[in-house]
Amino acid sequence: MRIRHFDNIFSQPFCSLRWIVTAIISLSFLACSTPKNITYFRDIPDSVLKKSITQAVYSTPEIQADDILQVTIQTLDPASTAMLNQPGTAAWPVTGSGATQPVTNTPGSNVSGFLVDKDGYVVLPLIGKVMVKGKTTDQVRDDIRTKAAEYYKDPVVNVRFANFKITVLGEVTRPSTYIMPNEKVTLLDALGMAGDLTIYGKRENVMLIRDAGPQKEFVRFNLNDSRTFTSPYFYLRQGDVIYVEPNENKVAATDANSVKRIALITSALTLLVVAISRINF
Repeated sequence: MRIRHFDNIFSQPFCSLRWIVTAIISLSFLACSTPKNITYFRDIPDSVLKKSITQAVYSTPEIQADDILQVTIQTLDPASTAMLNQPGTAAWPVTGSGATQPVTNTPGSNVSGFLVDKDGYVVLPLIGKVMVKGKTTDQVRDDIRTKAAEYYKDPVVNVRFANFKITVLGEVTRPSTYIMPNEKVTLLDALGMAGDLTIYGKRENVMLIRDAGPQKEFVRFNLNDSRTFTSPYFYLRQGDVIYVEPNENKVAATDANSVKRIALITSALTLLVVAISRINF
């Protein structure tokens, strides 16, 4: 009679013990997952066809010691041009010796240019020493053109960063250090170069690490919010590091202890279901 009474209790609608156990198992797995905010700039509704946002003001980066500059000078005399733009003049000093080694980018590529020394100078063929530290590439271009005009008629000068490097780490497809093709680089440019965030990347918490003299600056971006475009850190500087934090799903997936706990709970609940089924039988 006790068994029948037990049966009657759990035979009522929505009170089946099997249903309760199944619900507990489902909730235990749901508790281990969180919504994936994988959509960028979610604050812009799908119904909006056009929306204008005031973007952050771009400021040209200043040249610092240990930067590498690519300098080309063109004149009407091809022989002079070849002399001014001698290949292989850029190299990275090896600590503790007078030898040099090629400046490397990502594996399989080299960076050529003129290294800015500790005092802020570059030494160019025939032109000599030029102070570049604290100046923009446009200002250095004008300085070199003025010096070159003393020897050549109407020289054409181009100056750009040869090692404008950005490091992207964390939950991206291709974490690495990248040499950017130009100096006007945005946060989205760098993430695109790294193959975008993975499904496990925490889009609402992307960190930027920047050298600010003797200190480090840490800035966080929320890629779900279009106000990212207005941040004064939206445009990157040489040497910036971007770190994409893994979301809770990635952390749970790599947490061996959590996996073990879930396995133990699931096994215990399975045994309970089997035991109750035997009693109902």
